[in-house]
Amino acid sequence: MNNHTPNKRLKRRYRFEKIFKSSAVLALSLAACFLIFFFYNIISTGYSAFEQAEILADVQYNEATVKNYNKAIDKPLRKVISRGVLRTIPLYMEAHPELMNTTRSEWLTADSEVDQYLKGQPNRLKAKEIQYIVQLQEEGKVRLAFNTNFFTNGDSKMPELAGIKSAVVGSIYVLLVTILVALPIGVMTAIYLEEFAPDNRGTQLIEVNINNLAAIPSILFGLLGLAIFINFFGVPRSSSLVGGLTLALMTLPVIIITTRASLRAVPGSIREAAYGLGASRWQTVSHHVLPLALPGILTGSIIGLAQAMGETAPLLIIGMMAYIPDTPTGFTEVATVLPAQIFTWAGESIRAYEERTAAAIMVLLAVLLSMNSLAVWLRKKFEVRW
Repeated sequence: MNNHTPNKRLKRRYRFEKIFKSSAVLALSLAACFLIFFFYNIISTGYSAFEQAEILADVQYNEATVKNYNKAIDKPLRKVISRGVLRTIPLYMEAHPELMNTTRSEWLTADSEVDQYLKGQPNRLKAKEIQYIVQLQEEGKVRLAFNTNFFTNGDSKMPELAGIKSAVVGSIYVLLVTILVALPIGVMTAIYLEEFAPDNRGTQLIEVNINNLAAIPSILFGLLGLAIFINFFGVPRSSSLVGGLTLALMTLPVIIITTRASLRAVPGSIREAAYGLGASRWQTVSHHVLPLALPGILTGSIIGLAQAMGETAPLLIIGMMAYIPDTPTGFTEVATVLPAQIFTWAGESIRAYEERTAAAIMVLLAVLLSMNSLAVWLRKKFEVRW
């Protein structure tokens, strides 16, 4: 009886091990399926946004057009061509006076409902309008062209003209401020805590608080940014400066923790050898420890900045959800960022914004994946094995 007991226990352990492995494989398979479905849904919804319907029309440049932009094209075309494009014709004539009293055939951006019809999506066109579009197709006056507006325009109330340029520029400004503030402060703080600070209760309290800050909800950093930078220091609301400072606060704990881990990974023998040659503590850190820890520091910093770039919640609190059609030209001007632009478009009821939302997500994912790939590449290229 006793001889069989160990065998039964061993078989039971092996059985539990097989169950655990099967559960792990199932979990990984489900995660992969969800990830594939996510990418399929985003790409299948957003790829059509990179094309835009255009209609060939005879544009009349004359005095009547200057007074009333609707006079630029024939009446039937006014219902299928974007009103936003027609409104810019008088301004275009002011910039190009040589066009006065001429008529030119040009491809003009179609209305969003026409665009959705040509892409086979639900639309609100009437039967007569559809019949007219079919007629124009037969005449070769309708096409789907590359949507340059998506990359060269800012936000717009007309989805056929809406683009991500202002949001992308705002994201770049915000990221620059975040880098300039969070990176040097975070790295220097980590160096002090790891290499110079005494091991006492004060230092331990700081370390605990840093670890806690890395785990709190990001929206709390938005409240902190609102209270400190806007209400106390008077930084312009909805500007790239306040957005970058707020995200710098959120990124600091991540940079500090990863930098300390990189410094800790450098063998103590490196420090001892430097001390043995008469180097001071600062010379040891700056000439030997920091260069060896740099790959890990860069990797952690890039990942932290990528996380900050994808944040929306803290920016909601500081007002970076405004309608921004124009590209900001400075750090103190009103701006928005790409995640906030995606959030705004996702709440629109017009069908054409849905595909633009998915396309903007594709652009954001491409940037984030590129930043993470860069972090992995830097880690592999400069990694030192001890």
